[in-house]
Amino acid sequence: MLKAHGYAAKAARSALEPFAFDRRDPGPKDIVISILYSGICHSDIHQARDEWGGAKFPMVPGHEIAGRVVSTGSGVTRFSVGDLAGVGCMVDSCGTCPSCRAGEEQFCESGPVWTYNSIERDGKTLTYGGYSDVIVIREDFALRLPSGLSLPQVAPLLCAGITTFSPLRRFGVREGQEVGVVGLGGLGHMAIKFARAMGARVTVFSTSPSKEEDARRLGAHDFVLTRKEGWEKGMGGRFHLILDAVSANHDLAPYLGSLGLGGSMVLLGVPETPLSFHSFLLISRRRNLTASLIGGLRETQEMLDFCGHHGIASDIELIPIQKVNEAYERTLRGDVRYRFVIDMASLNT
Repeated sequence: MLKAHGYAAKAARSALEPFAFDRRDPGPKDIVISILYSGICHSDIHQARDEWGGAKFPMVPGHEIAGRVVSTGSGVTRFSVGDLAGVGCMVDSCGTCPSCRAGEEQFCESGPVWTYNSIERDGKTLTYGGYSDVIVIREDFALRLPSGLSLPQVAPLLCAGITTFSPLRRFGVREGQEVGVVGLGGLGHMAIKFARAMGARVTVFSTSPSKEEDARRLGAHDFVLTRKEGWEKGMGGRFHLILDAVSANHDLAPYLGSLGLGGSMVLLGVPETPLSFHSFLLISRRRNLTASLIGGLRETQEMLDFCGHHGIASDIELIPIQKVNEAYERTLRGDVRYRFVIDMASLNT
């Protein structure tokens, strides 16, 4: 077994603390990645605190992993020692179901193996994530990272990046279209960058007036303060696509009403309680309400290549791992611009 060290939650709502554990021995098609940086996703907090149920402890979170290959199996063909490599939300799937064959491994019909808080396909081995120093992964589930970008800023692309890129690609966003982004956080700031790079006119909807300057700096053309009474007036029929990145409960009606004929609103956040709306908002203009979950391996690699070509990376705050619990609390307060990333070199200090 390969010895590993990281930080883990030992029980629901317990603070993360140092944790030593074993990774599986590398096989012929595996690579070993020395983890250099690991992003903190809001879903890490949900899972570590068992807010969605089904949490398995001890839990080493982290599915935004950027590192360097330090060892390769005898059958590895895509990576060499010294290459940069990333790991996102998945580390395995069945590979044979219709979803896997279509390159949509996140919808594997027998269930994907998530990077952490999941069980390997052997039916017994618990997966541990990126808040650690090393990971073993099949080369098929590792991703090539773009060169020329700051590596700490690349790490969040493995979740926040693909989560927003995928629906923009799915709905064919192109030059001249109007795209709305609800919520300016870890997901929202990436949505702005991608939509702008695809040529869309971008509008940000936010409850925080302090974020207008950031929204425009990130590439938004317009900013709508949704705390302002009557903000939705004049918005009817304007948008081709709206990405909703808010995880708190909120009223969908004004956003649905802002969609044009056949327009779509995509839910990316996961509020704690069900959302409600009147179906007439959809019927009246043949609008669509849908959702999206990350992306498959092929699309994630496309996203990373797109970022390399357009010079797109996440806005981050780099922290030592000893501040991970503080970072969780700050994330819940919205006190980050716009993603925390752990410098894994700090694990040895």
